[in-house]
Formats: sequence, structure tokens, C-alpha cells
Amino acid sequence: MALENKIQAVQITELTNKKKSYSDLKFNLNEIFYSIQGEGTRMGMPFIFIRLQGCFLRCVWCDTPYALDRKKIEKLKTGQEILDEIAKFNCKRIMLTGGEPLEQEDVFDFITLLLNDDYEVVIETNGQVLTDKVDNRAFKIIDFKCPDSKMSNKNNFKNVDYLNKYDEVKFVIASTDDFHWSIAKIKEYNLDKKVDTILFSPVFDTMEPKLLAEMILSQHYNIRMQLQLHKFIWEPNTRGV
Repeated sequence: MALENKIQAVQITELTNKKKSYSDLKFNLNEIFYSIQGEGTRMGMPFIFIRLQGCFLRCVWCDTPYALDRKKIEKLKTGQEILDEIAKFNCKRIMLTGGEPLEQEDVFDFITLLLNDDYEVVIETNGQVLTDKVDNRAFKIIDFKCPDSKMSNKNNFKNVDYLNKYDEVKFVIASTDDFHWSIAKIKEYNLDKKVDTILFSPVFDTMEPKLLAEMILSQHYNIRMQLQLHKFIWEPNTRGV
């Protein structure tokens, strides 16, 4: 019996250690496109955007409502099919976005495989999904939701424990109340010590950029104000840019 147990243990270990391939992974994909990065510290750089379908949140100001429905099957693709599609762009920078990309379980293995193939991987996530399984070689942009989004009660601030200095924290500001709430969260969680980059972005056509700039200047935090560059290059509601 001891020998049988040892054989079974070896078989279980081999099965557990078996690495997944791109073909093993399946995704509900919304769209893939090649464009200029419009936000964050990589603004202006060419990126391949992989937008996954589905998001648990329903932010008032969401600018990708077409990618929210979790029950809607847009395009079922394997990781290999996605890899084949992105190869045509001849670019090694990937932005995983949504929807909420981390709601699809296979994405964690997908991130690791892409990193192993020398892709730079950036993940834009909404702060609701725990990021503990994200490969540390990837870059996270965590978009904590302010009160005017009506989704601030969904924030998972345990994600602060998994931040690296090179990650970015973003607050999308719709009002002065949102601004002061965000400053309070920076203080409460010492975010200025956790990451090098804190982004404040005005809700397009809602928060006046000049007002947000003046409020940022009134504080003594290393906050980076950002505008959504792609909405100034193309018509704001244009998809695939």
C-alpha cells in the first residue's frame, strides 16, 4: 500500500505541476485593437488592447457599456487564437482591459504565458477583484471607484496589500466630493508610499479639468492628473481606439 500511495502522490504532483498552454485557456472576448495608450504613465505609446467581456460593476460614467454584460457571449476565443491575432501587430506591449479582465479565471495563466514570451503586460482592473494571483512581473492599474460612480461600496481595499511600487492607482473624479474622498483614501491607506504613481482623471464632460488641476495643486501629494488622450485624438465614443 505504501508503494501505491507513493505512485499516486507522484501522479498527483505531475498533474498539478503540468503547465497550461495558450490552447488550454478560454475567454469571452469583446475586442482586440492596436492603438495609442490614452492613459497612465504609458500615455502616447503604441499598445495592443485586449478587451474581455463582462463586468460585475455598473459605474454611472462607464465609457465601455458594450463590454459589461457578463452573460453575453461576444467572441469565444482560446488563448492561442488571441495570441495568433495579436502577432500581426508586431508590438510587445499588451493592455488587458474590459469589462473587468480579472473576472475571467484563465486570465491569470494567460498573463504569465505572455510575460514568459517577453510581452509587457499592463492590467487595468476596477479594484473589486482581488489581485493576489496576478504575476508580479505584470503592471497593475487599479481603478478604485469614487462615490459618484455609485460603485464605491464594491472596492476591495485588500488589493492595497498586493500593490508594487511600479503599479498605479487611479481615481476617476466626477465632483469635488469625489476628490476629497480620494484624498482621504490616499491618507487612510498610505497610497503615496505604496506606489510611485497616483492618477486623478476627470470624468469626461462632467468634471472641469481646470477645477481638478486647481484642487490637485491645493494638496501636497504626488498626484498625476491625466486626461483621456484618445478622446481628444478621436471622437470620444469611437470604439477600437
